[in-house]
Amino acid sequence: MGATMPTPPLPAGRERALLWLLALIQFTVIMDFMVMMPLAPQLMSAFAISPAAVSGAVSAYAWCAGLSGLFAATYIDRFDRKKLLLSMFCLFTLSNLACAMAPNFHVLVLSRAFAGLSGGVLGSIIMAIIGDIIPAQRRGAATGIVMTSFSLAAVAGVPIGVVMAAHFGWAAPFYLLVLLSLLIWLGAARVLPALSAHCGAAPATLAQALPNLLALFRVPRHLGAFLLSGLTMAASMLVIPFISPVIVSNLGVKPADITWIYLAGGAATLLTARRIGVWSDRYGKHRVYRWVALFSMLPILLITHLPAMPLLALIVFFPFFMTSVSGRNIPLQALMTTIPEPAKRGAFLSANSAVQQLGSGLGAWVGGLSLHTDAAGHISGYGVNGWLAAALTVLTVLWVGRVRGAAPAAQAVQAA
Repeated sequence: MGATMPTPPLPAGRERALLWLLALIQFTVIMDFMVMMPLAPQLMSAFAISPAAVSGAVSAYAWCAGLSGLFAATYIDRFDRKKLLLSMFCLFTLSNLACAMAPNFHVLVLSRAFAGLSGGVLGSIIMAIIGDIIPAQRRGAATGIVMTSFSLAAVAGVPIGVVMAAHFGWAAPFYLLVLLSLLIWLGAARVLPALSAHCGAAPATLAQALPNLLALFRVPRHLGAFLLSGLTMAASMLVIPFISPVIVSNLGVKPADITWIYLAGGAATLLTARRIGVWSDRYGKHRVYRWVALFSMLPILLITHLPAMPLLALIVFFPFFMTSVSGRNIPLQALMTTIPEPAKRGAFLSANSAVQQLGSGLGAWVGGLSLHTDAAGHISGYGVNGWLAAALTVLTVLWVGRVRGAAPAAQAVQAA
């Protein structure tokens, strides 16, 4: 491959506008994924399905997103990032329209798979754009801005979606996503600059695509990073998809009241996401990941062993869960942008996104297997998921120190 030219720096105002636009795109992807979880009680009622079936729909999205991200590693660095982003975002919008119009659960699952195929690539493209434009020493803060999309989805997207579903049916949030995506697509087409400097003078041919993909998995530091990403997502998805069904079935919370729980959690993450990103730059991505991951174990174990409590107590507690579980992804994502060489950044992040999605699918699938519904409608086995998630979190804390970026690795080789 030919040498890649660095992407020219953007003015501060243009850079910030671009980051917030990427956050809005990521917002639609995260809302699309997250809204399935609080909708679980309504989907169970509408289609007469079990919690395991809902987790199957979540897994279908994750598995397809993983496969799509893995395939994207063979082509993502061949195209202008802007054109590729707009194309995949268009397909993602069509997938949400298919979800909204699904006449039965089988069609809904197929539509969720289509959403995974398209949405699974968007996150890696967004992170590749950050890696291209933002210097390494500021990527934690930049990632924090983009990761506020998680907060926006939780504080606005999911609550609004749940309220709309309660009044207009479960399909309403997906129609809302279609409308929002169309508006954001128009803004992206107007604001995003062309981003093709990464392509180089001699991009890999299609015949080289598969060998290049396999080569990503032969680099030891890549494998270490993939393992960290997969374990982190699996730990989260052992717990997250089942929060709403458990709260509704075991604690008697009304489906519409879940809005307030997610609203509180989203508001908290909106305040903490950028701060965690700044800490990642100041104190180091490895260290901040360890801090947040260790803290997340406590709310994970608490939420999977909830006793009977009033709605207000849940609203007060949920922000601790949201800020810690989502917060550990900020230093993780910023760390991932430092792992590959610049010319391979898009391919690496696509493969990493695939590993994350496969980890998510595995976590949701295993979590669904351990849950059982008794004659009274109560869900049991959730505590097992909590202990498994805590154990995986401990493994990530021990492993993160082994994950190093391309520059330190190169320096080590030179020193040797």
